[in-house]
Amino acid sequence: MEGVDTREDGEAARPPRQLPIAADRAASAADGGSADADQTASDADQSASDADQAAAERDDEDALRDQQNSEEDQERADRALPANAGGASLAAYEATRSKRQATKVHRLATHVDRSHTASIRGGTASVRDATAAARDETARRRDAQARAFDASIVASDAPLAEKMERVRARAEADRARAAADRARAAADRAEAARERERLEAELNTAHLDDLTGAFRREMGWLALSHEIDRARRGDGRFVIAFVDVDDLKAVNDRAGHAAGDRVLRRLVSAMRSHLRSFDPIVRFGGDEFVCGLGGADLEEVERRFSLILGSVEEGVGAGFSVGFASLAADETLDQLTARADAALLDAKRKRGA
Repeated sequence: MEGVDTREDGEAARPPRQLPIAADRAASAADGGSADADQTASDADQSASDADQAAAERDDEDALRDQQNSEEDQERADRALPANAGGASLAAYEATRSKRQATKVHRLATHVDRSHTASIRGGTASVRDATAAARDETARRRDAQARAFDASIVASDAPLAEKMERVRARAEADRARAAADRARAAADRAEAARERERLEAELNTAHLDDLTGAFRREMGWLALSHEIDRARRGDGRFVIAFVDVDDLKAVNDRAGHAAGDRVLRRLVSAMRSHLRSFDPIVRFGGDEFVCGLGGADLEEVERRFSLILGSVEEGVGAGFSVGFASLAADETLDQLTARADAALLDAKRKRGA
């Protein structure tokens, strides 16, 4: 018949089969959803990168300040009092003594700030892991879209075929970017771990108690003072916990000093497990410890120490008493600690310890 193409066998040729319009719209909508998910993942990765960059810049600033403080401290030490000096030399020594102490405070503050930075980097690594997982999920959905529509695409459907090819290509790119995210997250965690280890090693050499690993009293007081200053720059919340092991002398007399040492180590280990890494733990005396927690209410601190008590009792069969005091306006560290000590004595009286 005129106007109709025929095959060689005379059968009329069928027009090319077209994918239904609804399916094409579904493909476009699904690809748009994947694009939205990819944008969300990209935004999260950018936020993580910004946080990491900010942490790195703070770390660089802290390192420079730490070096400057170290150099200043060394210069003052060079001018310090010789062993056999007196008179004018003694007066000069006393004049620089407070400056050397201030330098020590700044150096400790730098260590604490850099520990915070290392923690931030660890958190950034977790965000990047989540971003990688989101990108993997986006890639999986795009692969599913491509498989769902491949069977319906014929050679004549060139525009849709090209679209599906782009979907597959973007899925492959998502997988590659997710792998890169995971690699960067692993590198972030490794760098943060190395920095924490280095800072801890520096502190261990001079500032930590050999038996328990808690701060020695002098450096611990500087750490607590720094955390109080930080709290006053923030929401003002800060709680001191004054801890005293119950009947440690009886433990020593009954089982030996090695058993008493195990009790002290267990106590500090339990406190580290249930407090935050930057909360100072100070060995105040033989069996007395002082802890400082910023940004926490008294109720939260009491809950944490209830868990610590349970851990110590379960681990070594010993207990402890604790007194708490919340920071008041214009109160000094010594005044706050004295109130916590008074609360400790009251707690011991109530328990009959």
